[in-house]
Amino acid sequence: MSNTLLFIVLGICILAMLYVMYNYIKIKRMPEGTDRMVKMSGIIREGANVFIKKEFTTIAIVVAVLAVLFTLFIEKFSGLTYLFGALMSSLVCILGMKSATYANVRTANQAKETLSVGKTVKVALEGGSISGISVQALGLLGLVIILIISGIGPQETIIANLLGLEAYEGNGLINIKALLTNTSIMRITTYSLGCSTVAMFNRVAGGNYTKAADISADILGKIRNDLPEDDSRVPNVIADFIGDNVNDIAGNCSDLLESFVATLSAIIIVAVGFLGNISLGMTKELFQATYLYPILLVGGGLFGCVLSIIIVSIRKMSDNPSKELNLATYLSAGFIIIISGVLAFVAFKNQDLSNFGWKLGWATPWVCSVLGIISGVAIGIITEYYTSASFRPTKEIAEYAIEGEAFVVTKGDAVGSKSCMLPIAVIGISLVVSGMLCGLYGIAIAAVGMLSFVGTTVSIDAFGPIADNAGGLAESCHLDHSVREITDKLDSVGNTTAAIGKGFAIGAAAFATVSLICAFVSNITPVPQINSFLIIAGCIIGGALIEFFSAILTDNTIKSAKELAVVGDRQLSDPEIMAGTKEPDYNELVSLATKAALKRMLLPSIIALAVPFVCGSLLGPEFVIGILLGATIVAIPRAIFMGNSGGAFDNAKKYIESGAIEGHGKGSAAHKAAVTGDTIGDTRKDVVGVALDIFIKMMSTVATTLFVVINAIYLFISNL
Repeated sequence: MSNTLLFIVLGICILAMLYVMYNYIKIKRMPEGTDRMVKMSGIIREGANVFIKKEFTTIAIVVAVLAVLFTLFIEKFSGLTYLFGALMSSLVCILGMKSATYANVRTANQAKETLSVGKTVKVALEGGSISGISVQALGLLGLVIILIISGIGPQETIIANLLGLEAYEGNGLINIKALLTNTSIMRITTYSLGCSTVAMFNRVAGGNYTKAADISADILGKIRNDLPEDDSRVPNVIADFIGDNVNDIAGNCSDLLESFVATLSAIIIVAVGFLGNISLGMTKELFQATYLYPILLVGGGLFGCVLSIIIVSIRKMSDNPSKELNLATYLSAGFIIIISGVLAFVAFKNQDLSNFGWKLGWATPWVCSVLGIISGVAIGIITEYYTSASFRPTKEIAEYAIEGEAFVVTKGDAVGSKSCMLPIAVIGISLVVSGMLCGLYGIAIAAVGMLSFVGTTVSIDAFGPIADNAGGLAESCHLDHSVREITDKLDSVGNTTAAIGKGFAIGAAAFATVSLICAFVSNITPVPQINSFLIIAGCIIGGALIEFFSAILTDNTIKSAKELAVVGDRQLSDPEIMAGTKEPDYNELVSLATKAALKRMLLPSIIALAVPFVCGSLLGPEFVIGILLGATIVAIPRAIFMGNSGGAFDNAKKYIESGAIEGHGKGSAAHKAAVTGDTIGDTRKDVVGVALDIFIKMMSTVATTLFVVINAIYLFISNL
């Protein structure tokens, strides 16, 4: 029966990917516009492809080495599942990035041909849906294939593993008794770790690339030379266009795929942990229900996401982009609430749950999933309030720009800090209530609920970079001002949807990380006490580690931006380029941005991989728990602050550019002050903030996956 249900989910994944392919072909068949639009979009596409190829060449070496080690020492097939996870994450990146580089110019051309906001929104959303739906479909597809092939294992085998009664040797090609693992769980966690590895490299390298280009373009164009935004005479502008695709699309796709897979992996680990309660009446049927329910939930969620985007796309859209994008979110959430309730009733109505502390019987996991869904929507609404130019916080930043840069930065910091409280309160309340209702399983189900409509969330998030690129192409290809007005309207909404996506990502990371930490703790016997000096010391160091990680990313970005600004300034010193009679050497900037990003991506990524392993091996699992707790507690508000203050800075600048403050439009002192704020916010929202959620998830995944290795090395060292 379980395999039949898994095959149904597999079928949903395949149908979703067919829809993705349909949209991909549809977008490609649309006209690109003028010859210059074709040329400029080709440069963007080629530059993005070059970056991804070079980046994946480096990633492949790291992934191959780790896959071999997993196969030799951990579990003979875990190296393959690790590679499978890295492959799925890479496919999502490539598909999302390629579709965005086709959709951007078609969006600009649609605005040019129709002068309709509604029709232009439709193209950008359909382009974004290729990224969004593929994230949920491919992430789930890989996990379901692993479950169908290897399964969770016979109940008796798992119980024997948990009680240490089964084997005397490890499961790798080189058998080591101390490294005995649950083979099924190891294949799932290594699949998740493969996704995490690619996501971390993508976010670090992509963030460095795009923000170094963006910052240097703003400095050269808007501040030093008083040129229009996205003026093609500034060679850094094209590198910025490319960066939108390699970070805001490819990086974001791998980020949310990793959250999605890590959460599903965590709940399967929790479900297997339920077998420890066999004395309370755990049956084979109940065990299957506990691990199949979340898989079926996200499968139903994927179907709801596709249906929602189809409904929004086929109807006549209004000239209010926010309204249309919000409709897609609310439809997805509504469908999933209904689907999750039906699935919970069917899965648990005949199960004896009296001994497991489920407060609401069969409805308990449904209520927990609804808490996660509501949390995701609520975080989006709160983020929109603090980052959209339609609301007071961002408008106030713009108004303070009249007084100068210091006022902009100070006010923006205050807005960012204020914006942390409500999202974290939502996350905290959901964690507490779901934990009270259903224990650790309830927390994991809430996380799954939040991510059950990730397909729609990423689709809307990807709308932003596509609209941003479309606006840039409208400017650099000298289209009529009316076209730029339409794309600017979409871009402003896109900044908000991007900020919402970042808030959603860190919210999902919080739930996923808590689940993974609890899964890690459940491996330790006896369960450590919070007053352990090792845990407290680890908490302090884990918090400091977040600051150190943030500093490395910021420092790397500003170094790269300086290098790009020097080269761009040299090119702009050519009078022919400034006069527009000679094309800049775009390839020089693109090549430099690529080299700088790849050169500086290794250290931050290796820290996430190495810290839990090295620290745990030297000081034991309790110290790792402290590091994970401290890092998570500091990273969540830090990431929200970074994302929301950066988004508010960006939209405050656009609010001034729209002429909303009389006498202080483009080129004014207030505008330049807002540009300074936007430049500061760029690194925050698109480099540091987006990498922090992957950092804490990756450390937790490494700790959970390599627990037996960490513990074995620690015991060996401590006995010397």
